[in-house]
Amino acid sequence: MQKRNITQYQLLKNGIDNKTLDALKKNKNITLLTLEKLCDIIGCTPNDIVSFKK
Repeated sequence: MQKRNITQYQLLKNGIDNKTLDALKKNKNITLLTLEKLCDIIGCTPNDIVSFKK
């Protein structure tokens, strides 16, 4: 988000609600629909955001 100058306010304006922002901040689960919205807003792919840990 910082690289693309995207603010939390812009996420809120584009359909990401406060509950979801709180979940993201606390590293909790989000839905694939939310992931898709984030990618659309930020202009990236899921691979740019998600990493899997074993």
